Amino acid sequence: MKVLIVDDEVIIRTGLSTVINWEGSGFSVLEPAASAEEALQRIPCEQPDIIFTDIRMTGMSGIELAREVMNERPDTEMIIISGFDEFIYAQQAMREGVSEYLLKTSRPDEIIQAAIRAKARIEQRRQEDELGRTQERAVNRSFLRRLLASATLPDEKTVTEMWNRYPDLRITQGKHHLQVWIITFRHNDTAEEEGRAPEVLYHALGERLTELLPNGCEWLQWDDSILLLIRTELEREGISKLEYMIRKAGEELNSDIFAACGQPVGDVRQLRRALDTAVEAASYEWLLCHKGYVHYEDISERKGVRVFCTMEEEKELAAWLRAEDPGVLKSGITELLARLRCDHQATPSSVRGYLQTLIVAGHRWLERTALSIGRSYEPPNGDKLDMTELAQRPEKVLMHHFETLIKQHAELVSGINPVQRAVAYIHEHLGQGLSLQQVAKHVHMNSNYFSELFKRETGQNYIEFVTQAKMQKAMALLRETPAKISEVANEVGYEDMKYFNRLFKKFTGMTPSEYRANAEIYPSID
Repeated sequence: MKVLIVDDEVIIRTGLSTVINWEGSGFSVLEPAASAEEALQRIPCEQPDIIFTDIRMTGMSGIELAREVMNERPDTEMIIISGFDEFIYAQQAMREGVSEYLLKTSRPDEIIQAAIRAKARIEQRRQEDELGRTQERAVNRSFLRRLLASATLPDEKTVTEMWNRYPDLRITQGKHHLQVWIITFRHNDTAEEEGRAPEVLYHALGERLTELLPNGCEWLQWDDSILLLIRTELEREGISKLEYMIRKAGEELNSDIFAACGQPVGDVRQLRRALDTAVEAASYEWLLCHKGYVHYEDISERKGVRVFCTMEEEKELAAWLRAEDPGVLKSGITELLARLRCDHQATPSSVRGYLQTLIVAGHRWLERTALSIGRSYEPPNGDKLDMTELAQRPEKVLMHHFETLIKQHAELVSGINPVQRAVAYIHEHLGQGLSLQQVAKHVHMNSNYFSELFKRETGQNYIEFVTQAKMQKAMALLRETPAKISEVANEVGYEDMKYFNRLFKKFTGMTPSEYRANAEIYPSID
């Protein structure tokens, strides 16, 4: 703490500042002042915590100095150190807020003890003030949290209470508006490695922002993020400055942050709208990973991407899974996600929906593979998809699910005989021209022997089996997808539509159009 000695006698002020071991007791002594007038000029700049002053000095007295200091800086500790041992002086000094009255004949240890007692009083007041401010801020934040979370419009009493609690946030129509920002830390792993808990970072960022931002603001911890409520000028320049301050605070904390701004509002009754739009903007963190900020107006017009996979995409996925190579899988997923990010209509909900169908398509592929070799596969019901994780770390979630499918596929096909391997190969390549010689080569067998073995184990000759497999897949596509009939025909390896229609009717008793129309009545024909 800083100590200022005021005395018009050079010997006294020099002696007090040099003889006593101030530093040993935790004090730093300012350059002594030769008069009360000099002290008053220096106090605003130097801000001493404790002032030792004589009473009788040339010009203003020490008691007058105490009166002036107490009016301007009531937390300052004033200690009189005088050559006059008279009760009337002490009584008058106490009335002006002086803490102690010492004589110049006091020993150095008595003087330093008086300073220590003054220091203790200052620290006690500061602790009490801080506790009071903390309690008041907690009550205010509780009020603000309830206001933001409420689904009903605040009444006039609540609005008045808002401005009484947060006068710095009060807005002038046509000049200010209120904004809600949601700020998240992108990489908390680094913080944990450095021993910084997320809660500590939230608090540090919130407090730093209140120091940096010149206008009124308040922050709350909001789920896994910070909610910042701020009053801003209507001009865009003010928004740019705010973005700079947020980035600066993040850099000071050595943290990568993402800030999302909701729709600006000009009335406290619209705060819920500001919050909802900020939360919606914040959900774009993964999609807009290349940006540090997003404003609601930047994403409000997005329509979303389709939420189902095309047959071509399902085939592409099957190729990744059949490769049984993590590198191929990761490369495919990375390219797929990059395409989604580049789509300017993509929304978090539509991307989640699309990725869900991709995962379902993977399970469907494994189920078809199992059926083709006479085995069963049930998609796991207990392994529920974490939608939050899928939105924030889609690559990690997709890799986990698809690597699991690759492992399950390897377990399914391990130990199967050549005909079973051939059946699996046929089902995976129904869209191609599958000659008997091609399949026999795949399982490393002579084509004549393979043909005999195949009929003996399946009960059908090769052509009958492949035709049935193609028709069954065509039926599934007609039931489960909106694909055109020509697309379905191509998918199972038929370019001639007339031939496909004739073959399909022979197999099912219905044309493809009739089958699709009656799919709910006749879901499948074995």
